[in-house]
Amino acid sequence: MENFEKHGKISSRCEIANISPFGVWVLIKAKEYFLDHKRYPWFKDACVADVLDVESPRPGHLRWPALDVDLHIDSLENPERYPLLAVNAMNNKRVVRTRKKTRSTR
Repeated sequence: MENFEKHGKISSRCEIANISPFGVWVLIKAKEYFLDHKRYPWFKDACVADVLDVESPRPGHLRWPALDVDLHIDSLENPERYPLLAVNAMNNKRVVRTRKKTRSTR
């Protein structure tokens, strides 16, 4: 087996470790976070290049420019504190996503 440690440290602050049919694995400072497609729907139908294009413009913050997605790392560590809010472009309704249910508002 090859020893990957000899190749050096990871130079970026954040990177995509894996993309699966169920979600995206993000590696941030040697800690992995799983972004489930149910909770983070923006990544489900996105092209791979756009998902891989993640940046950390400041500490504790992740940004996917092509997807117009910004997430704070604390929202990954403590998702119960951050109900997700997305805009449904088809009918301009705001959709509040929580773990238990989804409701629409105008």
